[in-house]
Amino acid sequence: MIDRLDQATQTVFADLNQRVIDAAFDADYPANGSFSKRLIRGREYWYYSGYDTLTGEKTRKYVGPTSDAEISARATAFDRTKTALKARLESVRMLRAVGLPEPDGMTGAIVDRLARAGFFRLRGVLVGTIAFQTYPGLVGARPDRFLQTGDVDLAQDHGMSVAIEDTMERALDQMTEIDPTFRPVPSMQGGGKTSAFINAKGYRVEFLVPNRGSDDYQGDLTRMPALGGAAAQPLRFLDFLIRSPVRSVLLYGGGVSVTVPAPERYAVHKLIVATRRKDREKIAKDIGQSAFLIEALAPFHALELTDAWIEAWQRGPKWQEALTRGKAMLAPENAAILRDVVAKAAPRFDSSAADLGFA
Repeated sequence: MIDRLDQATQTVFADLNQRVIDAAFDADYPANGSFSKRLIRGREYWYYSGYDTLTGEKTRKYVGPTSDAEISARATAFDRTKTALKARLESVRMLRAVGLPEPDGMTGAIVDRLARAGFFRLRGVLVGTIAFQTYPGLVGARPDRFLQTGDVDLAQDHGMSVAIEDTMERALDQMTEIDPTFRPVPSMQGGGKTSAFINAKGYRVEFLVPNRGSDDYQGDLTRMPALGGAAAQPLRFLDFLIRSPVRSVLLYGGGVSVTVPAPERYAVHKLIVATRRKDREKIAKDIGQSAFLIEALAPFHALELTDAWIEAWQRGPKWQEALTRGKAMLAPENAAILRDVVAKAAPRFDSSAADLGFA
């Protein structure tokens, strides 16, 4: 049985999540500017225009699609919500005290710095184990394992990186401000492109992008205009993971507002990527994280979990093969939870359990 969070803890987390979103929004868009809409490739987006109060230099920033109701409400109202740092610090301390995961100092500092540089504003998504650390408050349960990592993985869609016509502050500069030993990892392709940065102790930060083509292109780095001079490593199945992400909080400082994959997508994605690993320790962590989320989501988010499974299953034979192998790696009790969830919810999606790999 997993360790469920009490209602008070979940309430504190939800309140902190909103507070850090407010704080990040206010920091990005000072009151001296204004919002406007732009039509790009048939879709409307919000942009913010203002000026630097020190230099007087005019600025323009991408904000987000007008279809995002929360962003549109903020942009339309332009109501400056001043969030007290002291209250956020207290919430973070309380959540740490009851056992919610917190990042190590290097990870927290790196993610916080990249957030301030604009990564999440530009539709970037934090993925991997650091994202997993932010899920307890969202799913209402506390993991006791599978939390350790020595790197940060960050993803962005290539089409978005091109279309928004904006960029974060130079990625390497942000990292060397924290640790001067960070350096680019040279690409085998040459040409000055790099998707990863590493410090003297081997701590690694890497940018990723979905690979929707052949595996033959897996090693070819993709130039990403919005990533502050960084390219990105294409990965299969990543488009599924980062579609429709959610906001959460990294428990560092007064809380860092981050965008992470929806937990149900993370659970299904880990079953797939585990089948492509060769490292037994990484396989165990993938399956362990998936199992935790399946059990945590089953009572209250069965429809979301089933919907994610169905979307992945309907992507074709290769996906079905990976999902079948991945669920076979789950412990029997976790496999049974997933089977029961899908079997119960499948009719609401006009499907049956047998059609979805559960005989």
